[in-house]
Amino acid sequence: VQLQASGGGLVQAGGSLRLSCAASASIFSVATMAWYRQAPGKQREWVALIGTRGNTNVAGALRGRFTISRDNAKNTIYLQMNNLRPEDTAVYYCNTVDETLTWGQGTLVTVSS
Repeated sequence: VQLQASGGGLVQAGGSLRLSCAASASIFSVATMAWYRQAPGKQREWVALIGTRGNTNVAGALRGRFTISRDNAKNTIYLQMNNLRPEDTAVYYCNTVDETLTWGQGTLVTVSS
């Protein structure tokens, strides 16, 4: 099973984007979901997670700017990114927190200075 993130694009520093990732109900209802990102020349890193009960955690350096949420009716998770910085430029992916699903192509976020 592969998830596909969407919503990326080109934005100026200080701007905002909201990413989306839809999953099947069978996965969504039982899995803690997460966002990851991979910047050019760097390893993929964890960004945020959200549990089935809506409990969340965001990587320390991103707190205050990034928010993760989920819509259970749509089996979708979101990543709201505010006050974007050039260093946020990366391909963003979604997966379970245990990385059990096949990685999709991700969605590219480019932040210009």
